[in-house]
Amino acid sequence: MSGYVMGIDNGSQSTKVAIYDFEGNEVAFGTFQLKETLSPEPGVVIHSDDDLWDSVYGAMRNCLADFTGNLQEIAGIGLCTIRCCRVLLKEDGHLAYPVISWMDSRLNKPYVHSDDQVKYVTSTSGYLGFRLTGEFKDSASNYEVHWPLDRETLNWSRDDKVFNAYGLTRDMVFELVKPGEKLGTLRPELSDEFGLNQNIPVVATANDKAVEAMGSGMKDERTIMVSLGTFISSMLLRNEYKENALNFFPTLACIPFKYVYESNGIRRGMWTVSWFKKLIGEELVTEARKLAISEEEYLNRKAQNVPEGSDGLITILDWLSTPSEPYRKGIMIGFDQRHTKYHIYRSILEAIAFNIKNNIDDMLAEIDVTLNDLVVIGGGSKSDVMMQIIADLFGMPVHRREGSSSACLGAAICVCQHLSIYKDFYEAANKMVKTQKTFLPNQKNHILYNTINDTVVKNVRKHTDEILKLTYPIFK
Repeated sequence: MSGYVMGIDNGSQSTKVAIYDFEGNEVAFGTFQLKETLSPEPGVVIHSDDDLWDSVYGAMRNCLADFTGNLQEIAGIGLCTIRCCRVLLKEDGHLAYPVISWMDSRLNKPYVHSDDQVKYVTSTSGYLGFRLTGEFKDSASNYEVHWPLDRETLNWSRDDKVFNAYGLTRDMVFELVKPGEKLGTLRPELSDEFGLNQNIPVVATANDKAVEAMGSGMKDERTIMVSLGTFISSMLLRNEYKENALNFFPTLACIPFKYVYESNGIRRGMWTVSWFKKLIGEELVTEARKLAISEEEYLNRKAQNVPEGSDGLITILDWLSTPSEPYRKGIMIGFDQRHTKYHIYRSILEAIAFNIKNNIDDMLAEIDVTLNDLVVIGGGSKSDVMMQIIADLFGMPVHRREGSSSACLGAAICVCQHLSIYKDFYEAANKMVKTQKTFLPNQKNHILYNTINDTVVKNVRKHTDEILKLTYPIFK
């Protein structure tokens, strides 16, 4: 087989685009940063201008500039975008209001129609799919909370009362397709500009975490994927939907009529690392430049010299509190004269790992599952220190996949499904997903980390919450 497929991964901080051959080898990559989201008033979080489309367009251009093959051999484009956003469009398909971020408190409730220029209410994949194809179609598997979706059919509910309960009418939503089906063909002006074939298909995927799960190679019910991104969560592939889950969120998979169970997540997960980098500032940039390495690699090298457990410095990751517990703030406890800025950095990484472990344990206990494999993806997986911490804490091998973006690869797998390159999603994932490195646990560190977790991390909030409830009305 010869030819290529493109996968688009539109995330919260950047859009990534990769091109793969049919064997899953990444042959080109491009990225484009999003602007900072805007918060003009409390609870409101929006993307500025037409930032999502600008980032997709820019990342596609950058990826194609990195591609040295024959542009005419790119056979399809898979589109994966940020989930849980709301996009309000005019009748012509363009923005009536800035894209509403998943962090916006208005998305905790159904849509309220207050602007007559709004003709359509859709998701980011619906909007960006329109910008790519001109079609008013979207993936059924990118609709979850506060949408009138029928999970049994992966189509809209036929009950007008259900629509009305979500503040919508049938003529306000896009036509739905399933993952692996065509959203449309690339607009002629874009195919001409990019030098691509006319009638190149743009293919639907699912919500971004489910697409990441597909691109991570999750193919059985005892493999769990940890996604180390702005929002950190873990996912298990399952055959049945579970009503009234307590410790996880069942969501639509990238395989039609399958589900992924998503653990409770860490809000502003790897963002906390970015926050710390900014605190160090120019010193970090200068020192990394001297060694001709990235800032992240510089920090990771320094963190490797810090003992496991960070000499007793323990971080509790509440940099972004939940609406139900607004008083919670981030905490670091245990400082003494041994601690440096690199102890702080390692302590943040260990805090992320503790949170991941506890959230996964809660989910596994509820559904009575034992794990065989753990796959870690996302930007944080590039850190050998982070990967080893997770392996040591879980006491099991942890796999890092090849490639720049598992979501890009998951989107490319959906294109291969549409093109019938392989017999199904499973065969495509088996052929296209590759492991770059496996991290094996250290038993001594496993015992230490679980002692810290069980005795301190799991118990600290019942003490600190009472103090933070007193500071909250002063500093909120």
